[in-house]
Amino acid sequence: MTTELVEVPGYVAGTWTIDPVHSGVGFTVRHLMVSKVRGRFGTFEGTLVTADDPLDSTVTASIDLASVDTGNAQRDEHVRSADFLEVATYPTMTYRSTGLRRGGEGEGDGYVLDGELTLRGTTRQVPLTLEVDGFGPDPFREDDPFKGARAGFTATGEINRLEFGVGDRTTIAGGALGLGEKVQIVLEIQAVLQTG
Repeated sequence: MTTELVEVPGYVAGTWTIDPVHSGVGFTVRHLMVSKVRGRFGTFEGTLVTADDPLDSTVTASIDLASVDTGNAQRDEHVRSADFLEVATYPTMTYRSTGLRRGGEGEGDGYVLDGELTLRGTTRQVPLTLEVDGFGPDPFREDDPFKGARAGFTATGEINRLEFGVGDRTTIAGGALGLGEKVQIVLEIQAVLQTG
């Protein structure tokens, strides 16, 4: 317990389960190089283990790729197809942390979660910039507020979709990509402490 992360008010070591009702898994990608398309995944699960030494903490998560939602049903079906996510063959995307470290120059004041992302059968290292939003009791548990203690985190990152075989390099007039290679990832996570 020698790192600054422990100084977060209410820090609790333990095992936490992601609360999907109060969490979000979103992404953004450029479209036709003039605008951005935003999407989210509605079904996901994960476990966080906050260690006595916070830098020993770990995360595992799984996302149901069929739950993609970009706000357009026809586009969502295309994204699920073999042209992009190929959910019939690869139904889930997983993330497994391999380390947690303080952010360096250019990485903000928070932390960096290093980990392996597996998508369409390909596994690559994907670091996530991590902010600890806080720890606190469950205000609705009058019997024992810490039985449902909550923790909040925000994580952001970026992947190159082509490195995972998602989509292709189709170009539009002028030679620009119809769909950007880089996909921005934004995770807003609330987790619940497991107590037995």
